Amino acid sequence: MSKSSITRTESDSMGSVQIPDEALYGPQTQRAINNFPISRVPMPRAFIRALGLIKAAAAYSNADLDLLPKDMAKAIENVSTKVANGEYDDHFCVDVFQSGSGTSSNMNANEVIAHLAADQYKSQVHANDHVNMGQSSNDVIPAAIHISCCLLISEMLLPALHTLLNTIEKRSAELKDVTKTGRTHLMDAMPVTFGQELSGWAAQLKFNMQHIEQSFKALCKLQLGGTAVGTGINTHKKFAKKVCQRLASVTRIDFEPMDNFFAGISAQDTVVEFSAQLRGLSIILTKICNDLRLMNSGPLAGLAEIVLPALQPGSSIMPGKVNPVVPESVLMICAQVMGNDLTIAIGGQSGNFQLNTMLPVIAFNIIQSITILSNGAEMLATKAIADFVVNHENINLQLGKNPILVTALNKILGYEMGAKIAKKAYDEKRSIKDVAKEFTQISEDELAKLLDPQRLTGKGD
Repeated sequence: MSKSSITRTESDSMGSVQIPDEALYGPQTQRAINNFPISRVPMPRAFIRALGLIKAAAAYSNADLDLLPKDMAKAIENVSTKVANGEYDDHFCVDVFQSGSGTSSNMNANEVIAHLAADQYKSQVHANDHVNMGQSSNDVIPAAIHISCCLLISEMLLPALHTLLNTIEKRSAELKDVTKTGRTHLMDAMPVTFGQELSGWAAQLKFNMQHIEQSFKALCKLQLGGTAVGTGINTHKKFAKKVCQRLASVTRIDFEPMDNFFAGISAQDTVVEFSAQLRGLSIILTKICNDLRLMNSGPLAGLAEIVLPALQPGSSIMPGKVNPVVPESVLMICAQVMGNDLTIAIGGQSGNFQLNTMLPVIAFNIIQSITILSNGAEMLATKAIADFVVNHENINLQLGKNPILVTALNKILGYEMGAKIAKKAYDEKRSIKDVAKEFTQISEDELAKLLDPQRLTGKGD
């Protein structure tokens, strides 16, 4: 939000403060802006969306419980929905590195909504007494983290991972009969098919997605109703269930109250666990991206098994150079997410007695992790895996010279004789079949059958 030199004076329990005249927020938000000029990075859009949804659902529930006048509640609900939709993001200016409970961000929402709702209601709407009714920053902020995670998982992460999984499975089926040299320790090993190699990626993703879906179910349990310390002080006994039902109705996600508010407010165990699943996903994507980069390496002096889509020039000085930019981008995403996970784990340790006091930084990091992994997975699928081209000529040349094919003769010749044949074939740059003819009485036809790379992948007759 641009700041003009014109200000207005507002007061809170600590006294008067000057606020930019065009600002929709109030004194508590302004104090936080003044106190925390740290990163100049505000809380993420997904988090503000969740705050707006909570405030709308709370107003609806409090009116239904006859705690708020219906017209006032409707005004609060209308404005809160607009906040959720991003219409007032410029007025959410509090730095990520603020009070550990996120009280400043909660009051930022309360003050903006109260200011706008008062215009609609044509009477005073109080940020604490009305917008924040039945709530505390201590249950609102962790609930906002859960809600933002659930929305991003359902709207971004799982759809992106399904796209990636479907793309890998499609390419695996297309390349199921294309045999290549396998590698262990980055050294030549027994043959595999591209289909088999990609099926391993797919299995890794499926396993991780199952864990993410389990975390999603846990994240659907909300702290709302626990208020300050988990006892539910100053809230109606039916509020927790009603507000979760309203949120479920609006989002179509099955939110429900937590079984134990004391755990939900004092700790962030569910988010810590979910972040670990994102770290696991990053490890999987790192493996896939490194495989792609190595298979694409060359085009002359590397493995040159595949050619990734050419997306942009790869050098400012070397004409014609094209780099594997999509895998490189995703590798950086994965590194960032692993770092975020460490921050979230450290944040999770900060549950002192009845409150975790690193909620804003946990929110920032988990939201960033979901967002960039979602975008990265989609990009990896559509701009790298979907359209890479197999260099059949080169992989067949590599297969024909692979001395490790002699492993297929172990049962006939034994390990020691096989090692002699492999060493001679490698030293003389000859095929295993040619050298084996000199060392054995096996016919050429039988050798051709025994050493057929397709057969050695388990795909042959």
